[in-house]
Amino acid sequence: MSTVRLVDVRDTALSLDEVFTAVRDPHAGGVALFVGTVRDHDGGQDVSALSYSAHPSAVERLRDVAERVAAEEDVVAVAAVHRVGDLQIGDLAVVVGVSAAHRAEAFAGARRLIDELKAEVPVWKHQTFETGDAVWVGAC
Repeated sequence: MSTVRLVDVRDTALSLDEVFTAVRDPHAGGVALFVGTVRDHDGGQDVSALSYSAHPSAVERLRDVAERVAAEEDVVAVAAVHRVGDLQIGDLAVVVGVSAAHRAEAFAGARRLIDELKAEVPVWKHQTFETGDAVWVGAC
């Protein structure tokens, strides 16, 4: 079975169970999940609306990141999904999972996966604040 077990960018609700199931393995004694949710504030302002957009290459870039983490970290399996479209406060925006023989490797792999996803995958957040101001986050 492949080490990269789930990679997707989708406009439907994300599932913790789907990611957990994807990385579960009899060789893994530790599973680390990171869940990014939509919060009600940013930069000292109240958020009233949020939408994510992705470049058509986002899934391919996400796969590249997942494969690199899988190849360079001591892990059993990795998975990552990111949401696009209009989200509500509290919605799941991104879920990554990593399994490894031990917890330290699972935590390290999950940390690297989410950090590199945020730095390299072309997904952009558009936030509207209660004041009516709006900003793009992560857009070049």
